[in-house]
Amino acid sequence: MMSTSSAHIKKHLTDISEWRRLGEAGIFPPDSRVELINGEIIEMSLIGSNHAGHINRLSQVFASLIPGQAMFSAQNPLQLSNFSEPEPDLMLLLPREDFYADQHPQAADVLLLIEVADNSLEYDQGFKLQLYARHNIPEYWVLNLNDQCLQVFRKPHGDNYEEKTTLRRGDSVSPSQLQNITLALSDIL
Repeated sequence: MMSTSSAHIKKHLTDISEWRRLGEAGIFPPDSRVELINGEIIEMSLIGSNHAGHINRLSQVFASLIPGQAMFSAQNPLQLSNFSEPEPDLMLLLPREDFYADQHPQAADVLLLIEVADNSLEYDQGFKLQLYARHNIPEYWVLNLNDQCLQVFRKPHGDNYEEKTTLRRGDSVSPSQLQNITLALSDIL
């Protein structure tokens, strides 16, 4: 009998090419919510109607504010490295003629990244924040549905953001990369 202290457990980390082959082979059911983060396949929480409604609201508000300045992308892949491809709730991206049909956007393409958080609040404020900061996403917003506020994170540095602000209904905000746009919190909360 092998002693557990002498057993060597080895994790198999998945890279982007294997991740995509798994998807193409139909390994994940069509309604599955999984992301590749640091080489691990992470199962995400299901999206409830309140969460989905806020993503729809954000999409509509931004669609009217950013024509020609940025593209918005809802729940689509973002390739951060060869081992991480999350699917953020919403991103504002640099415009491209191909609408990112030739390849998924990368960190340098992101002007603003937003996660809508209810069940995923702790994960979005912790692990996801560190992931996005580490990859120099310039601005990260957590639309915190539990506390009815918007948490704005700017100036990535290492695994964190140097600037953190919490805004509530009655406040307004302008994305740092699109300062000619002003968003009233009452329009998105």
